Amino acid sequence: MRNLKRILIALLVLMVILAVLVFVLENQQQVSLLFLGWAGPQLPVSVITVAALLIGMLIGPLLGWLLRLATRASHRRPA
Repeated sequence: MRNLKRILIALLVLMVILAVLVFVLENQQQVSLLFLGWAGPQLPVSVITVAALLIGMLIGPLLGWLLRLATRASHRRPA
């Protein structure tokens, strides 16, 4: 049973990798983002999208961790 679970997880990871690869290969158009007056370099759409995904994957858990710390601190304070 444990081996089946490992195989299914490995297949799921491979499918996600394949989907990301197809996405990157299909989105090679060069774009430049303009944000608050700052123009970024010309990069493929896929690079910008994957970078935004990775940044979000870092910021989300960080905000959750900070919220958990704030909640614990408020519970420790006497009322």
